[in-house]
Amino acid sequence: MKKNISLEDKSKQFSDILKENLEKSDSKINKARLNLMSMFILALCKVQTVNFQKLASSFESETKAESSLRRLQRFIANFDLCIDAIARLIFGLLPEKTNLKLVIDRTNWKFGLQNINILMLGITYRNVAFPLMFTMLDKKGNSNCEERIALIDRFIKLFGKDCIDSIMADREFVGKKWIGYLNEKKIRYYIRIRNNFKVFRDTLNIWGE
Repeated sequence: MKKNISLEDKSKQFSDILKENLEKSDSKINKARLNLMSMFILALCKVQTVNFQKLASSFESETKAESSLRRLQRFIANFDLCIDAIARLIFGLLPEKTNLKLVIDRTNWKFGLQNINILMLGITYRNVAFPLMFTMLDKKGNSNCEERIALIDRFIKLFGKDCIDSIMADREFVGKKWIGYLNEKKIRYYIRIRNNFKVFRDTLNIWGE
């Protein structure tokens, strides 16, 4: 009979995965922090809330919930986790690492008077897009070509260009410089366009206005 894996065993397994993918990329991530991150992520999946008290209470640990809460608060307040290290972790967990379909998108909302504007790059797997890396835009509204290019260049620097099958994007992601960059990199793209959008083609490039 197949036995259920306990949360403690899952935490150990996930901690090993984190260690394999993060420890070498960031010397600040020691064993204690890896274990905390493992319990933190599993607790998020379990209680489905970002409330620290509920998360700390669900840790599979002999430590009291109050101590886990303080530990979690210190970690979030003081530890600056390398975003590229997280991207390597997610990429390392992918079952397939070739012919990847990337998705670039942007989301913008307000928190009080503060604009939260995120340019995101994800990878699709079985029709689900997994966020991989992002750029916080210090403005509201659309991204520009330079910001998009910088995000794709970050991906290529970490994982290379040969693993990319194509990039999908919405109507925001147009412009001569942006399309020219994709053409120059020989990256195939699928971009939704407006019905009044004009596409021009010459012997070398395709772009739109």
